[in-house]
Amino acid sequence: MATLLHDAVMNPAEVVKQRMQMYNSPHRSALSCIWTVWRTEGLGAFYRSYTTQLTMNIPFQSIHFITYEFLQEQVNPHRSYNPQSHIISGGLAGALAAAATTPLDVCKTLLNTQENMALNLANISGRLSGMANAFRMVYQLNGLPGYFKGIQARVIYQMPSTAISWSVYEFFKYFLTKHQLENRTPY
Repeated sequence: MATLLHDAVMNPAEVVKQRMQMYNSPHRSALSCIWTVWRTEGLGAFYRSYTTQLTMNIPFQSIHFITYEFLQEQVNPHRSYNPQSHIISGGLAGALAAAATTPLDVCKTLLNTQENMALNLANISGRLSGMANAFRMVYQLNGLPGYFKGIQARVIYQMPSTAISWSVYEFFKYFLTKHQLENRTPY
């Protein structure tokens, strides 16, 4: 449920960010981008990649959590507070999840940006919609390697992000648990 709500809010923000990052983007500010997209494409443009986003985030989070837990069993079997193990496990878990879901991210980016050169090369007039169409177009234009464009940047972005997130989570879990135990009154 958290992923559904998160993505419902963040998907439009992702559309705006990616449209502004495109080479030769006509948008000079986030507000002008929002207004232009709304006026020319409607509300649906902000959610064109929503199902792809969900399809990416659910396996990403699953791989991420399972890998983190597996690595913690290997490097920190007693589950003690160990910042180094949390950083290593979190970073590697994020890297694996990012790499595994890169094909979905490539398709999501294509749906969000509606990149004109790609659409023209594929002889598509109008708008590209739907995950299946995005998958076909990526394959048509670049073959299997097309699904992994940007994998290094994605992994490099996710590793520190997930390492920091897990280390902060584990710190607060340790701190709050320790604080609760210290403040307990004996019966």
